[in-house]
This record gives sequence, structure tokens and C-alpha cells, in this order.
Amino acid sequence: MIAHGAALGYKRETRLSSPSGSLFMSESQKFSKNFPVSWEELHRHAKALSWRLAEIRQWKGIVAIARGGLVPAAIVARELDIRLVDTMCVASYDHQNQGEARILKPLEGDGDGWLIIDDLVDTGKTARLAREMLPLAHLATIYAKPEGRPLVDTFVTEVSQDTWIFFPWDIEPQYSVPIAESRLKTAP
Repeated sequence: MIAHGAALGYKRETRLSSPSGSLFMSESQKFSKNFPVSWEELHRHAKALSWRLAEIRQWKGIVAIARGGLVPAAIVARELDIRLVDTMCVASYDHQNQGEARILKPLEGDGDGWLIIDDLVDTGKTARLAREMLPLAHLATIYAKPEGRPLVDTFVTEVSQDTWIFFPWDIEPQYSVPIAESRLKTAP
């Protein structure tokens, strides 16, 4: 996906599935956990993804989903010695607001023997577009949320749907409120 961050200030309601059935929550409550990722963690997870992908087959090339998949794709390309790298340009986020996914740069072919790399599968909107465009490609992400996970062939780490991932290119160091303190502010 293009950019990921904490959604704040929305009043729209979203139905999410849970083990006990459906939950009804406002958009402002949708992301209750933060998951900051450092450059080192991202590199380590992209390398772990590369190990998994290396065991599957020899790949013809990589399609990086711009922009979030560009850095992971570069790491995977290096680790698997893949020199043929293209981009699938999709816009689904405007800063922190996810809207309809739009293809900005389409690709041709069926994707046979190709890897599609993205940083994260969240709701699956971008992944569905990628699958429609290159149905035979292998879709791999570093992070996967439950709603989009069935669309991904390979991933490294699963995070809950209510977690917002802060990627290193989206953040800068600043004070972080301790979990206990933030829980006190939201307690009834």
C-alpha cells in the first residue's frame, strides 16, 4: 500500500469480523494500536521474505507496488539477484485516508514467473488490483493484516487489523506516549 498511519478524527463506521462475530467501530477507533518499524527491522523482514521466496523457484523479475513496495522490492531484488524490476503504480491512500485503489501505471502480461512485492496487505484493495492485472504472479508482502491476508501468497509478519504500521519513511523520531498512559486516557 502506498502510505500507512493512524486514522484519526473520522466518524464513518466500519464493520470488522472477529472470532466472536462482527464488531461495529467508528473509523477513529479502527486503529487502536501503533506498530513503528525501523529501517533495521524492515531490512531484516525483507531479507526473511527473500529466504522464503528463494525456496519457491527462480523468478523472472519483480514488480514493486509503488510506493510502499519499492524499498522491500529493492532488498528482495538484491538478495535474489534479480535485475529485472518494474513498478505497478497504484494510489489507494491520501496520507492517512484509504480510498478506492486506482491504477496509475498498468502492466501487461499474466505475471507468470514474476514476484509482486508490497510492504503490506491491509484491506486487500491494492492486492486485488494486482491480482487482476497479473493473475499468475506470486504476491508477497512483509506485513499482512487478516482482511487482506488471503490474497497474499507469502508474507513474513501478521499484524492485527486494528494496528497502524508506521514505516520508517513515514516517521521521524519524537516522544512516544507509554502504552499504560495512553490506556488511562481511553479508560471509561
